[in-house]
This record gives sequence, structure tokens and C-alpha cells, in this order.
Amino acid sequence: MSEIPKAPIARIIKDAGAERVSEDAKDALADYVEEVARNVAIEAKNVAKIAKRKTVKADDIKLAIKNLE
Repeated sequence: MSEIPKAPIARIIKDAGAERVSEDAKDALADYVEEVARNVAIEAKNVAKIAKRKTVKADDIKLAIKNLE
């Protein structure tokens, strides 16, 4: 079960053009988004650690995304 609320996920899918969204579709996208976010967070933490910081900053997130592409 994902920690991401289903309502925003449903809005994202509907904004992409879907008229209706099944619960399974919301769950599947939420699980995927959470997994990607977790991987970015881990990489950003590593970037901050290399910079000898405990605080993860927006630039760490951006660099983590680039590193994971």
C-alpha cells in the first residue's frame, strides 16, 4: 500500500485525459511514483552526505534525478 494519497494520483491521470480511473490504476501509479521518489531521496541523501551535510536541499534532489537518468 502506497503512502501517496489516491486523490492527487487520480487527478494526474484525469489531467492526462482519462475520463474514469480504476482503483487498481490509482494504486499502480501511486506505487510506481513512491518507488521512484524513494530512489531519488536515497540518491539525494548520498549527494548531501558527499557534501558533508545532513540536510537534503533542492539542488541535491535535482542532481539525484540527473544521476538516476
